[in-house]
Order: sequence, then C-alpha cells, then structure tokens
Amino acid sequence: MTTAVAAPFRFFALQVVRTRRLGGVDWIRPAPANGASLPTRAGSGACSCKAEEGDRAEPWQPTTTPQMRVPDPATPAGSKRHPPSPSLARVTFAGPDLRAFRSDGLDQSLSLFLPHPGQSEPAVPVELGEGWWQGWRELPDDVRAVMRSYTLRALRRDDDGHTAEIDVDFVLHGLGPDSGIQAGPAARWAADATPGDRVLLLGPAVADNRAIRFRPPEDTDLVVIWGDETAVPAACAIVESLPAGTRARVWLQVPHAEDVQDLRTAADAEITWLVGDDTDGPEATLATLRAAQLPPAEHPYVWIAGESGCVKQLRRHFVGERGVDRRAVTFVGYWRRGLTEEQLREQG
Repeated sequence: MTTAVAAPFRFFALQVVRTRRLGGVDWIRPAPANGASLPTRAGSGACSCKAEEGDRAEPWQPTTTPQMRVPDPATPAGSKRHPPSPSLARVTFAGPDLRAFRSDGLDQSLSLFLPHPGQSEPAVPVELGEGWWQGWRELPDDVRAVMRSYTLRALRRDDDGHTAEIDVDFVLHGLGPDSGIQAGPAARWAADATPGDRVLLLGPAVADNRAIRFRPPEDTDLVVIWGDETAVPAACAIVESLPAGTRARVWLQVPHAEDVQDLRTAADAEITWLVGDDTDGPEATLATLRAAQLPPAEHPYVWIAGESGCVKQLRRHFVGERGVDRRAVTFVGYWRRGLTEEQLREQG
C-alpha cells in the first residue's frame, strides 16, 4: 500500500503475528507455522528497580531483567512461568508494507485503525489520497474504523535492515470482572486479537520524525521520566535505549504488581514502580515526586506522559518548584480523565 499522507507518514497494511499478556507466557497465540520468528534485540546491563504500594500491600520487588525474546511457538498455551499482567497486552504486527517503516523508536507515536466486530479489515478510504481523513469521518459510525493513538514498543529488522515486525502494547482497561469502567473498542480488540487479524497503521516512513518527542539536549546530565500505564510502553522503550553513562530517575505508575516489567538498560537508571489505582488523582503522584530526592544536575531533562491533568501538574512541579528550564521539559497528554479519544479529537 503506497497511499501517502502528510510526509513523512504513510499507511501500512499489517496483520497480527503474535499476542501475549505481559508478565507471562500463558496467553501466547503463536504465529502460523510458516510465519518467520525473528530474533529480538536485547539490552545490556541491568537497572535497579523497586515498587511502592503505600499501605495497599507489601512492596513487590522485581528481579534483574531477563533478555527480551519472541515467544517460542513451541511453548504450549496454558503454561505459566509467573502471573500475566491483567492490564497490558503486547501485539506483534508484520506485513510486506513494513519494509518502508522507519523509526528511531523511543516514544514514537502511531495511529492504529481497527475493525469493528464482524469486519475483516478496518474501513479507511485510503484510495482518496490526501482526502482520506474527511472521507473516513463521513463513514457511518458502525462502519468507520476505530482510530487510536499508540506508541511503538519495539521493532525488529531483517538481515537487510528493513523493518520486519513491530510491537504495540495495549492497556486493557475495563476488561476485568471487577472493573468499574467500560472497556473501550481497542481494549476489546486487543483481548481477542488472533494471528491474521488485519489492521491499518499510520506511521513514519522517515526515522527521525516529528512524532518522536523524547529529545534531550546534548548537554543533559540527568534524565527524569514519569509515566502512567498508558505511557509505560514509551517510557520502557526510552529507558532501554539510554546509553551507558546516562543518569536516569524513572517513575512508572501501574494498577497491579503483575504489571511491573523488568527492564535492561546500559544507563545508570533507578526505576521506581508505583503500584496501585489512581483514584486519589494527581495529588498522590505529585506528593510522591515532591518527596523524591534527585541527584544534583546542571542540565536535567524531564519527560512526563500520561493523563493530561496529572501531566500538567507535574510539569508545574518540575518547572516552578524544582527550577527545571521549561524548554527541557517534554510533556505529553495521552488521555484525559472522563473523555474518550473521539471526544478529545472533537475538541481539537
């Protein structure tokens, strides 16, 4: 598919290759026997990790990160090694179009178009060229493909250097029996995805593109990261990419202890997992970061992403209370409490 949109982005027709819940191997649906399994890139070194749950439970202590891997198709479905994450699922996509996919990774943003139940593929009028957006909006609600924004978790290349597979992590809000919220269409799709399912991706054809926001200045001597569960994929990709000699302090907020991931990085990274729901709102998160002791730094760089209200308060904290240069703070609102992505899109 070569239909172009605003350069350097284009559409990619993809298929699901594998799915699994993070934290375990009991949800693996292997690719068909003729599907190629490619080796993953492994990080080096190990980060120090800790989890904080306040009074909710005993602190959960992850161990040194094992090497990231592609699930072995021979692994029997139903086998367990440790509890799977109730909140996060990883879906691996492939397809001939990916040869033209280019990205430097980090917090690369993507747009995924998903089919409705009963559709064999998402309905997006790519044949309209630059007019696809208006044509897509004019489709009936029950026909128009579900559009959701995600970040790239990982990509793998073939021997010729072309992109062969990409991973996208989905947050499974509202799927548990005791969940107090209704699952959205993307969470439902990810929970039921099987190899061969078709999606459409709007992504980069140029590696260094404007949808990568993590851009620390060259003189950065400390990287500070905070993200909620929607920002965990991007934050993990960033941490794993940090080079040796980089000092980093990272806080990642997830609902359940099983959502904690072991990460490998060459950086001097201290990663704190904040485990528990966010019913206390941004105030609890703000209090945690206010109490944190950061190492001395002349030129710190801050990356914060997640719920818009929380992100704004944390930006004020780092700029107004800690004196970080506002130009060295990247802040991204991935979602807004009480609003769907469609409602956010209508607002602007």
